[in-house]
Amino acid sequence: MKELPKLELHLHLEGAAPPAFIRGLAAEKSVNLSGIFDARGAYAYRDFVDFLRVYEAACTVLQTPQDFYRLTRAVLEASAAEGVIYTEAFLSPDFCGGRDLDAWRDYLAAMTEAAADAEAADGIVMRGIVTCIRHFGPEAARETARCAAETAGAFITGFGIAGEEMKGAPKDFAYAFDMAREAELQLTAHAGEWGGARSVRDAVRDLGVTRIGHGVQAIEDPGLLEELAEAGITLEVCPGSNVALGVYPNWRAHPIERLRKAGVPVTVSTDDPPFFHTTMSGEYENLAQSFGWELPDFAAITYAALDAAFCDTATREALRTRLAPTFGEFT
Repeated sequence: MKELPKLELHLHLEGAAPPAFIRGLAAEKSVNLSGIFDARGAYAYRDFVDFLRVYEAACTVLQTPQDFYRLTRAVLEASAAEGVIYTEAFLSPDFCGGRDLDAWRDYLAAMTEAAADAEAADGIVMRGIVTCIRHFGPEAARETARCAAETAGAFITGFGIAGEEMKGAPKDFAYAFDMAREAELQLTAHAGEWGGARSVRDAVRDLGVTRIGHGVQAIEDPGLLEELAEAGITLEVCPGSNVALGVYPNWRAHPIERLRKAGVPVTVSTDDPPFFHTTMSGEYENLAQSFGWELPDFAAITYAALDAAFCDTATREALRTRLAPTFGEFT
């Protein structure tokens, strides 16, 4: 599966940090992070809330723009090795200078440079989605949205929200999303991972997003599925993440195939791959084994990702050209 060209729309940059990379930084900075790893050196957490704790603890050693340069290169090198030719990464000013605009610019410059170097070395194209953290609250989200709006452009092309889905309601963050929309950023929101179908409906209605991160619990509401299909709202589905966190008990129980049959645009991503012991190739292999997916199925999700990508027309057409030898002129 590594040979198939892939597009990934749902990847948290910090969440994609290899454990060895974080342990190395911790050693360099004399920070004790032993409590977030298991005996094998992998990330260790009990449930979703504890996952957030471990995630944020790992981020504490990412302290400088140079740290984020190194992180970005490491993540993109790993993605490229899995056949990913285009990725959109969630970037959080909360972890890059505490939402201070001047500091954010410095961190962003480092990540942009790393992305350019990775594209030159490995052919992988990256775009950034500035992401506020839901459990940090609406006021922090406004500060994050300002960072996004002030740096919108060729590299920063989107705005979103992640974090603890049961904290607050989408409408609480409408102001931040309005700021991003005025800056002509494209919009996505995590919903329907823990909050049920209603959280998806609320995010679409109250935030005006064109994509939903996860969104799998939309399967609980047939009427909502019809609305998503009609509006062309794309779901950034991360099956391995959903299974690892217990949203669904196993791959066969995952609703991704039912979502596709309902006509909802679906893509596949890894979310926070080292936390969930997955890769893009691993996701594809599990989809093939669980649902019998073959090349036309992978072509469908790849071109769905291409259509939904937060990139300019020239980038989209260049990616289409790279996909054609494998998948043909899929429409």
